[in-house]
Amino acid sequence: MEQALQSSLFDHSDRRDLGNGAWLEVRSGWLSQDDLPNDTLLSELRDQIPWRAERRQMYDRVLDVPRLVSFHNLLENPAPHPRLKQLRRRLNDAYAGELGEPFVTAGLCLYRDGDDSVAWHGDNIGRSSTEDTMVAIVGLGATRVFALRPRGGGPSLRLRHCHGDLLVMGGSCQRTWEHSVPKTTKPTGPRISIQFRPHDVR
Repeated sequence: MEQALQSSLFDHSDRRDLGNGAWLEVRSGWLSQDDLPNDTLLSELRDQIPWRAERRQMYDRVLDVPRLVSFHNLLENPAPHPRLKQLRRRLNDAYAGELGEPFVTAGLCLYRDGDDSVAWHGDNIGRSSTEDTMVAIVGLGATRVFALRPRGGGPSLRLRHCHGDLLVMGGSCQRTWEHSVPKTTKPTGPRISIQFRPHDVR
């Protein structure tokens, strides 16, 4: 069973309780048109970021991961684009007090078209099985579905993640829920998601 969610249901800055200590917050238009004239940031990141392709073992085969990725520790290395550090500072001003620690890394994913996707997962590698954390995702470019489902089964949520929207998953969300970006057969342009995470979350 799926429950459709539109960004407008979050009233531009609304937090939804997902149960068991998990929550989801969406800030529609967090990056305004003034911040992103003519999709300049999307184009610059697509052209300047050192993207890499990954391959993963799937049963008896090794397959290409259907997206390009780039990961950066913003404390230890120069940012590949100055806006990443600016966005990190803005997010830390808003959330680091509640999180109890700062966001320190930026992981970027480039979805080139509707054939690119990411499978169900939780961003909790490196943390204990009982530790809460927070992941903040900024979307650029084409609107894609961001899906969430409880670990172990239950109604899933499908959210339209639009250009300039901020999506934050907090509390136990990475332990008790999974998320994905499914493929789509509809014609769609490129999308870049920027995931800001604290130390030891991937």
